[in-house]
Amino acid sequence: MTYFDLPPIIERMLAVDDKISDLNFSVGRPPQVEINGRLAPVDIKGLRSLTPYQTEIISMALLQGNQEAAEKLVHTGSVDLSFSLPSRTRFRVNIFSQRGTLSIVMRVIPTDVPTIETLSLPPQLGEISHLKNGIVLLTGPTGSGKSSTLAAIIDKINREKFYHIVTIEDPIEFLHSHKNSTINQRELGSDTPSFSLALRAALRQAPKVILVGEMRDLETTEIALEAAETGHLVFSTLHTTDSSKTVDRIIGLFPKNEEHVIRVRLAQAFRYIISQRLIPRADGKGRIAAVEILKGTPRTREYIEKGESEGKSLLDAMDDGSLDGMQHFDQVIERYIRQGIISQEDGVAFATNQSNLMLRLSGLGTSDDFMGAGGSEIQKQQKERDAQQQQRFGMGMPPGMSPGMSPPARPDQSSTRVVKTNSILDMIER
Repeated sequence: MTYFDLPPIIERMLAVDDKISDLNFSVGRPPQVEINGRLAPVDIKGLRSLTPYQTEIISMALLQGNQEAAEKLVHTGSVDLSFSLPSRTRFRVNIFSQRGTLSIVMRVIPTDVPTIETLSLPPQLGEISHLKNGIVLLTGPTGSGKSSTLAAIIDKINREKFYHIVTIEDPIEFLHSHKNSTINQRELGSDTPSFSLALRAALRQAPKVILVGEMRDLETTEIALEAAETGHLVFSTLHTTDSSKTVDRIIGLFPKNEEHVIRVRLAQAFRYIISQRLIPRADGKGRIAAVEILKGTPRTREYIEKGESEGKSLLDAMDDGSLDGMQHFDQVIERYIRQGIISQEDGVAFATNQSNLMLRLSGLGTSDDFMGAGGSEIQKQQKERDAQQQQRFGMGMPPGMSPGMSPPARPDQSSTRVVKTNSILDMIER
C-alpha cells in the first residue's frame, strides 16, 4: 500500500497541541487526539469519518510487514507494537479488533527521558536509586504515568550507578542511552516471546537491575520474586488502584494453600509500592500526578505478612508514616485542593474515601477521628458519672442525689398502718 502515506496524517494530528497523549483511529469517527484526558477530532481531508477499509490500511502501514505481529492480531484480536517518526517522536501502538473492524490507539512517547523533577514527582522517590535489591512496584490504571515514572527512576540509576540494567518491555517506550550504566532493552515479539522467558534468561545475564514491563501472570510474578530474593533490584507494574489492592492481586495469583508463604515472601521482598492517579489541574494546563507511596518498614511488612485488620491496615501505616516518606492518595489530594492546584470537584472524584476527604476539607476531621476521639470522650464522661453514682451510694444516698443535698423526708412510721395480707381474699375483705 505504497500510495497511503501515514506520517503526514500523524504530523497533522500532532500539530493540534503540544500536550497530546494519544492518537485514536476508530470507524465512524474522524481521527482524534487526546488532550488532558479529553478526545478532540482533527479535520483531515478525506478522513472526516473513518471507514473500515481506512482503519485497516492504517493498521497495515503501522505493521510495516511485521509478519509475527500481523499473525498475533489475527489470532488474538489485538497486538502491541512500537512505531516512530524519525527525528520526531515514538509511539506505543495497540491495534485491536472490535465489531469486525480494526481500531488503533497510539500513545505518544516523549523523545527525552523524563526526570523526577520534570514530572513533579515526590522527591523521596529519588531514594529508590540507592536500593541494592528487592522489588519496586508501580501501579495505577492505564494512562496514569507509570511508564514515565519508571523511566525517570531508571534514568537516575543510569546516571548515578555503574550497573548492568536489563529491561523487558511490551513494547519498548523510552529509549535509554548508556550513561554510567549499561542498559539493554528487550521488546516482546521482536526480542523475546514472553515476559517470563525473558525474565528467567535475565537471571543469567548478570544484571543489577531488571525492569519487567508488567507482572501479568503467576509465572512472571514468581520469577520476579525469585529475582528480588536473590539480590536483584526488580521494577514492574500492575493495573491496580492502590497499595492494598496490589498486595491482594499478587497474593490472589497463587493457590490458596500457598497464601501464607507468598505473604512472607512478598513482605520480605517488597521495598516500595507506588500508585498513581493523574488529576486535571485547576488552571487547565495539563494534569498532575497524585502519588501514593507505601514503603517497606517493619510495620508494613507485618501487615502484609499477617494480613490487614481493624486498626492495622496499610492505609493506617501510610497515614502515620510521613517521617518514612509515606503518603496515601487522600492526603495528597487534600493538599493539592488546599493549595489550589486542583479543584475540589476533581479531587473528590479521584479520592479513595470521598466522605472522609469532604469531612477533612470542612474541618470536621474524618469519620475515624470522630469515632476515635469523640467515642473516647463519651466513654470518659460515662465513667465520671458512674464514679459519682458509686460515691453517692457509698454515702447512703439514693440515686440522683449529690453530697450536700438534704434527703427527702421519710413518712412517719408510727402513724403508718402496716397491712399484712396472706391472700387475695384477705385483701378483698379489707
